[in-house]
Amino acid sequence: MFQHTSSVRRRKGAIAVLAAVLMVAFIAVVAFAVDIGYILKIRTELQRTADASALAACWEYLQSQPLATTVTQTLASVRSKASQYALSNAVGNASPAVDLNAANAATGDLVLGYIANPSNPSAAMNYTDPTMFNSVQVRVQASEERNGSTPFFFARIFGLSSLELEASATAAMNRNIQGFQTPTDGSNLGILPFALDEVTWNALLAGQTPDSYSWDNGAKTVQSGADGVREVNLYPQGTGSPGNRGTVDIGSNNNSTADLSRQIVNGVSASDLAHHGGELRFNDQGTLSLNGDTGISAGVKDELASIIGKPRMIPIFRTVQGPGNNAQYTIVKFVGVRILAVKLTGSASSKYVMIQPANVVSKGIIPAATSGFSDFIYSSPHLIR
Repeated sequence: MFQHTSSVRRRKGAIAVLAAVLMVAFIAVVAFAVDIGYILKIRTELQRTADASALAACWEYLQSQPLATTVTQTLASVRSKASQYALSNAVGNASPAVDLNAANAATGDLVLGYIANPSNPSAAMNYTDPTMFNSVQVRVQASEERNGSTPFFFARIFGLSSLELEASATAAMNRNIQGFQTPTDGSNLGILPFALDEVTWNALLAGQTPDSYSWDNGAKTVQSGADGVREVNLYPQGTGSPGNRGTVDIGSNNNSTADLSRQIVNGVSASDLAHHGGELRFNDQGTLSLNGDTGISAGVKDELASIIGKPRMIPIFRTVQGPGNNAQYTIVKFVGVRILAVKLTGSASSKYVMIQPANVVSKGIIPAATSGFSDFIYSSPHLIR
């Protein structure tokens, strides 16, 4: 009887010890589960913040009016936007800071650079030419160095106090364009059927043309006076082709006024591009041939006036041969512009369609391996890694 009672007591004691061990293990599992859940939450918030900051900073490349700011000013604005978005995205109920990395060290929190192929997630970033930058890399830290490491709660009983975490994201956009194709969603392209000569465009870029109009991007209005962005008159242009004023046929070789009006307001359609094999692309010599038309007329005045201030694209031509509808334009570049003022009545010398450079975000872009085929035209910024 005594031995039996002792045996029962020993078994009960063993069970109690086992229960205690299991309880400790259970508490440990719960503790680690809570802490791991919190760590995963912080990691997700860090990644969200890095993604948002990189995209916002990349979009900032497109916000400043072209030619009105220096490269240094633009890059400073890009860095400021990345910092602003990081601070506005809470991580663990706190606003994380990123180092602006003004020296643009490759190991910094915020790195600006150029990626030749923004569609390649493994493409290297080049930091040598700020005028070509098209990408932003953002790292958001939760570390002893910046923002503080992520604390453990229950795991402290096992001697674990905190964990250092970080997340990074890179956003980029194409800015080297060798042509356009029908967008995958079938939408139109904002290309105007009017070409400007290369000499005049280069004079504008060199600051040799007037600055008499001011575009207020906030109010979306045009005012008199300089805004730091030069203008040129799209009409009339001495093309060297009798009876032709710079109108090109995108689509049929006999575009009517109705076709021109449609393209001005709604853009170039998939049906228009079908006449060119579905795309407008520069050949191996870097040129594209487009048929000419009789020119800008008062018949499209209202349509041109209706898009004042709206970013559009136009082709730039180097040479033109032949008269009127038989003219052939050699196109060497596409550029982003906005119309500021239109007057197509009265004498030829008093008519004008004033334009200035403007950043354009377009679908249907065909990326180029090198620069030189476009100015102020970009794809939408997107995350590549």
